[in-house]
Amino acid sequence: MHLRLLAPLALSAVLLAAAAPPVLGQTVIPAGCPASKTLAKLNAPLARTAAKLRAGEPVVIVAIGSSSTAGAGASVPGAAYPSRLEAMLRERFPAADITVVNRGVNGQDAPEMLARFDTDVAALKPTLVIWQSGVNALFRDNGLAAAAGLLHEAIARVKAINADLVLVDPQYAPRVLADADSGPMVNLIASIGAEEGVAVYHRFALMRDWHETSAMGFDSFLWKDKFHMNDWGYNCFARDLGRAVVANVESLQRSADVSPAATAAKPGLAPASAAVRPAATAVSASVTP
Repeated sequence: MHLRLLAPLALSAVLLAAAAPPVLGQTVIPAGCPASKTLAKLNAPLARTAAKLRAGEPVVIVAIGSSSTAGAGASVPGAAYPSRLEAMLRERFPAADITVVNRGVNGQDAPEMLARFDTDVAALKPTLVIWQSGVNALFRDNGLAAAAGLLHEAIARVKAINADLVLVDPQYAPRVLADADSGPMVNLIASIGAEEGVAVYHRFALMRDWHETSAMGFDSFLWKDKFHMNDWGYNCFARDLGRAVVANVESLQRSADVSPAATAAKPGLAPASAAVRPAATAVSASVTP
């Protein structure tokens, strides 16, 4: 073939390769997430987080959990959900100082997390703690029976350091579904969250929605072990969790804007709808708590 023909052909090959869709599980920031039927909503206020963001103070979020917090199944550490959550929150609050610290350890359950709480969580003086729980308990003897007491202790420890808390329930995956205690565990976490007045993020419901409503096969959002998430799954989980946090925070901030105390302090205060930027209004409109 004439040499002059080789360059255009080579360029075409490069362009085609660049245009090819990424392989799931091999990209840090995957394609867009499906529109979930499950509202990104937290059932308890993140008052400290909202107040610090409003005051322009640094916000430290500690994500504690097991392998699905550490990022097992992700192609690189930056694809784990805590890193993706930090990126999403910084995108939404570009002027804020927000740090999400990953304190996930493979294979751990609540007893091991409680044992390292002081050094891995309390020492960082977090504004918000995201506690992923209930997964590995399913694979242990009497895991469900012991879960309630451990959850109450975890909540007490977080309240004692004056931090907000979000509990994250198990992932929706074949290995989890195969355990008869998976449904009761999800229900237990929800009921304890309501009893204690702390927020619960329903990861199980989100992933079930991907599979049942969006008709996505498990291979689309899970790693090859059919248990941990891949890059796509971690990213979309983090973005949905982030939307829930943003909606919660913005709702609290709007309430503060129109409270009698705030109005007295700021006589010229604009209505709450005007105090929120247009982009924030668009986010909150679909997921307002």
